[in-house]
Amino acid sequence: MLKHFGLPDAAARLHKAIEATTAAGILTRDLGGTATTEDVTKALIAALNG
Repeated sequence: MLKHFGLPDAAARLHKAIEATTAAGILTRDLGGTATTEDVTKALIAALNG
């Protein structure tokens, strides 16, 4: 969606944050993990800020 709105840099940053979060094993139950949506959100924000 970010690419569609002409924000490719933001899209790339978010994609990297998602990759880092999932690589760290922070996953919701539907993906085989135990994290809550809030846990995943906090991890994504930390990855974006870190």
